[in-house]
Amino acid sequence: SSGLTLSVSCLQPSCFGYPLSIFFIIINEFCERFSYYGMRAVLVLYFKYFLQWDDNLSTAIYHTFVALCYLTPILGALIADSWLGKFKTIVSLSIVYTIGQAVMSVSSINDLTDHNRDGSPDNVSVHIALSMTGLILIALGTGGIKPCVSAFGGDQFEDDQEKQRTRFFSIFYLSINAGSLLSTIITPILRAQECGIHSKQRCYPLAFGVPAALMAVALVVFIVGSRMYKKVQPQGNIMTQVAKCIGFAIKNRFRHRSKEFPKREHWLDWASEKYDKRLIAQTKMVLKVLFLYIPLPMFWALFDQQGSRWTLQATTMDGNFGAIQIQPDQMQTVNPILIILMVPVVDGLVYPLIKKCKINFTPLRKITVGMFLASLAFVAAALVQVQIDKTLPVFPAAGQSQIKVINLGTDNATVWFEPQIQNVNVTSMESTAYMTFETSQLLSFKVTSGNKITTQPTKLSEGSRYTLRVKNNATDIVAELLFDNVTSKPEEGNNLIRFINNLPDTINITMGDTSFGTLASLSASNYNLFPGGREYKITAIINSMPCSVISKALGFGSAYTIVINKCSGENLDVTYSEDIPPNTVHMAWQIPQYFILTCAEVVFSVTGLEFSYSQAPSNMKAVLQAGWLLTVAVGNIIVLIVAGASKLSEQWAEYVLFAALLLAVCIIFAVMAYFYTYIDPSEIEAQLDEEEKQVKKDQDVHEKQGEADSQM
Repeated sequence: SSGLTLSVSCLQPSCFGYPLSIFFIIINEFCERFSYYGMRAVLVLYFKYFLQWDDNLSTAIYHTFVALCYLTPILGALIADSWLGKFKTIVSLSIVYTIGQAVMSVSSINDLTDHNRDGSPDNVSVHIALSMTGLILIALGTGGIKPCVSAFGGDQFEDDQEKQRTRFFSIFYLSINAGSLLSTIITPILRAQECGIHSKQRCYPLAFGVPAALMAVALVVFIVGSRMYKKVQPQGNIMTQVAKCIGFAIKNRFRHRSKEFPKREHWLDWASEKYDKRLIAQTKMVLKVLFLYIPLPMFWALFDQQGSRWTLQATTMDGNFGAIQIQPDQMQTVNPILIILMVPVVDGLVYPLIKKCKINFTPLRKITVGMFLASLAFVAAALVQVQIDKTLPVFPAAGQSQIKVINLGTDNATVWFEPQIQNVNVTSMESTAYMTFETSQLLSFKVTSGNKITTQPTKLSEGSRYTLRVKNNATDIVAELLFDNVTSKPEEGNNLIRFINNLPDTINITMGDTSFGTLASLSASNYNLFPGGREYKITAIINSMPCSVISKALGFGSAYTIVINKCSGENLDVTYSEDIPPNTVHMAWQIPQYFILTCAEVVFSVTGLEFSYSQAPSNMKAVLQAGWLLTVAVGNIIVLIVAGASKLSEQWAEYVLFAALLLAVCIIFAVMAYFYTYIDPSEIEAQLDEEEKQVKKDQDVHEKQGEADSQM
């Protein structure tokens, strides 16, 4: 009886005039979007840090995955319309989706293959295989249900509930943005935690596990509402009819290509032998819009790089916002926050103002402006990148080695790199920057300090960095090469610290909670990672006497060699030698490019869907939805092609290239839009109705005429 009372109470206005089933669909959508965007937010960093892929491969796989997510909706729509119906499609593909998310979470468990417990997976290919399987299942799931959920929501309304239906789509869009906003804030925080059984790492299993759990919740919520849904039987797919009609027209036109056949007004009219006039007229309208879609993928090519290139850009920046420390993957939240703020502002303020200024801001003009803004955003990104590049260290290329000299003695020292390459003077307790040498040319070095000289042969390995420690003792000169196994900037704003013991005694060093163990005189420790943005207590135990000092505040992404010189009282005297400079460009500099891109999205994306709906017949909405999603997929494939084909070593140049490409496409689109004539599908359909009535009338007249004749 509870089921009965529910359906009855829902007929009363106590449901705010909405079918109750809607609320299940909106909660389901919120959880599903949370799950998808949460997983996607940390994906590129998972590739880079966990699977140890380089920036280019990470970007390529990320965009392949996004492209797949936007290609599968066509499959989902076909399954729903021709075979299973929307409800069963959503349920079965959600199960696939949940499994995919779970597999993804398992793939990121470090302890799965970390048998020697050193904190990195021993068999990376197992993790790669699992995560690729997970991503394919997710792409199938998220893409497959994407076209069904919103349409299924629309199906729940009666024909007289037009107003409620429109409001439903607004709330639906809001739930998408709320889901993506919350997940892009929460999952990076989860990722930044430390977890693991044997050794502690970034917590990817949790960052992927929470989205997996939410996807399971989405599935359960959707099934719980099952009794209340209005389920429309599948009625065959309009897309297949349109495709058949186009195919037949082309085939027929080709058969009748000789001169003796009269030309027809439009090439689609060649389908009139087999298909009715209405379908042909509707297909013409759809093709007219789809033709305008051709330049649009270039916009998405730029837009979707927020999750790949822009996130990687943020990893080389300073994320210290005073009280809070922003993770690189959290910068993406700027987009949904701005969307939620800007949609009402643009609709309620900007458009009315433009109207007041007597400017006819047509939908196609809005889309053109959107494309122009997106290319501006990439110019802004390029400007930020140029500033970042100034702060990035230069690492040795193939065939090169780098050496820096650190003078630990009380006298000045001079080092000659032989044969006659260069020489350098180093004052007491100072160090030089890294100097680059061709590995094969550098054979030895000669050090003079005070009145002593020492010469030593060198055997360097390519692509490596070394520190030359020099100290003038009472008897001789100590000159030793120390291998620096760091040839990239520390990731995620961490810092690398190591110590050199410049005391005559053996000492034991700790910094913060990290122990560096015992160091003999003039020996160096290994590098250890420390999070940025704070100070640490350095303690050295010398002959069982503790001696300590508070370190300077560490920046983000730096590496230091700290030299322990002496202990006076209980105060430690240390000098810092900078191996890698910290990130100095602040993450806040990314806000302008996000702001411009969000403005672009508001005028482009929202208008694009609206325009498509206004220019197509009612039963062809699905075809246009598929076409629109297809432009997103093609956009992501463009990123793969451009990033792969352009052999640009500089990241800023790639940004400028994308901006230039979009600007060119924007101009082409503006020309196409100029020649486009707006139509009113309902008028054309009314005209067709009239014609059909007329034909029927004529037939009736003919039949009656025939009857009369036969009676005669």
